[in-house]
Amino acid sequence: MTGPFAGRTAIVTGASRGIGLAVAERLVAGGGRVVITGRNQDALDEAVAHLGGTAHAAGVAGKADDTAHQDATVARALEMFGSIDLLVNNAGINPTYGPMVDLDLGAARKTVEVNCIAALAWVQKVHRAWMGEHGGAIVNISSVSSIRTAPGIGFYGATKAMLNSITELLAVELGPAIRVNAVAPAVVKTRFAEKLYDGREAEAARGYPLKRLGEPEDVAGTVAFLLSDDAAWITGQTVVIDGGVTLTAAGE
Repeated sequence: MTGPFAGRTAIVTGASRGIGLAVAERLVAGGGRVVITGRNQDALDEAVAHLGGTAHAAGVAGKADDTAHQDATVARALEMFGSIDLLVNNAGINPTYGPMVDLDLGAARKTVEVNCIAALAWVQKVHRAWMGEHGGAIVNISSVSSIRTAPGIGFYGATKAMLNSITELLAVELGPAIRVNAVAPAVVKTRFAEKLYDGREAEAARGYPLKRLGEPEDVAGTVAFLLSDDAAWITGQTVVIDGGVTLTAAGE
């Protein structure tokens, strides 16, 4: 196959649907191979078939913060495709909604574990297995709530702010052979974000200068760019993908 990702293999976490699957689609369309993760093997099997089958993709079920699952995914990528050139840390959780002062601290710890520590663990795993010797590119999926206060999901935003900082530090530590960037989407129409717009999409989009919410493909295009050689001089950045909402009062 030819394309910007020909001969390259990516691990994309949380990719049985939504943004992760859209990213995987872009990478495969560009000639790459992908190993995708998620909680449900049946959903992953459907996604692999959608991506063109086992010549192009594999799915490994497990929890993003499970060390054994991380090891199994890395091993599968090397066994099937021989390299791990790209990593997209897309898996994330937001188990609570409400004022931070009332936040269950157990849920808070779990959110940090998945959104921050697991993302770092995936980087460590692929670095030791392949990228440390061969180089590569990494993109972390953050959120506009990391750069703007977001009442109700404030702690989720705080974990994504930490992910932005991790992105910057890794970019400094791992350059020049490995580039590390992040993207920060506003509301994207996925099952993960459904409660933020379900039944009131027009109202939710009213404050966006582009007058619509995001689609998974809107994020996937930017992620693919950051992983590609077209972004060869970009590292340590968090790219906002928000339909312009952070420019308005609605984004404050």
